[in-house]
Amino acid sequence: MKKEFNLIATVAAGLEAVVGREVRELGYDCQVENGRVRFQGDVRAIIETNLWLRAADRIKIIVGTFPAKTFEELFQGVFALDWENYLPLGARFPISKAKCVKSKLHNEPSVQAISKKAVVKKLQKHYARPEGVPLMENGPEFKIEVSILKDVATVMIDTTGSSLFKRGYRTEKGGAPIKENMVAAILQLSNWYPDKTLIDPTCGSGTFCIEAVMIARKMAPGLRRSFAFEEWNWISDRLIQEVRTEAAKKVDREL
Repeated sequence: MKKEFNLIATVAAGLEAVVGREVRELGYDCQVENGRVRFQGDVRAIIETNLWLRAADRIKIIVGTFPAKTFEELFQGVFALDWENYLPLGARFPISKAKCVKSKLHNEPSVQAISKKAVVKKLQKHYARPEGVPLMENGPEFKIEVSILKDVATVMIDTTGSSLFKRGYRTEKGGAPIKENMVAAILQLSNWYPDKTLIDPTCGSGTFCIEAVMIARKMAPGLRRSFAFEEWNWISDRLIQEVRTEAAKKVDREL
């Protein structure tokens, strides 16, 4: 298992600085880019950022980056990555998303198929499985994404599962709902602080008020939900519970 990971927090355009500040407040150096914030961290970082980032969309592991102008380069690049450090025998690993922008490779379904084939070949080799025998995929799920920008491929694993805006407290939707992570970002950009009165004249389903209370109470936004990484055998249940317990203790229960 790897001890250090290259990670990105994906974020809506224009809100990168907010997420960058949140990442730094958790103690991680980061680099703010268009639509994402890059940082490095260990397994604890994966847990903490999923649990605490209010304005991000997802936390992803960057497995590798390489040139990919042809399908052969794509296959060899994906095959060369250290999948054995992420995917245990029996893991499910769909290529859930492929995106090609300003690149010679532009057929996204083909990119998904070639990438899947390369991962299968690598795992068959590592786990000494016969080439003609399909790998059983009946274990925890690791969703793989491939992004090709200007002929450079970036291969990632989603650690989050359902997007981070899904906090776990919403059981029904109101009309024209606004995403919870967008609300959290707006609150942070509005110069509102917990010691100030918050007035929401168009309350709707109360998202602004709920997010404001969570900020005021220092409640981690992911405390009431589960994440994809919780099913992975190389992230211990003990560490997950430790980080969750630490977050629960920080909640101001007097408000």
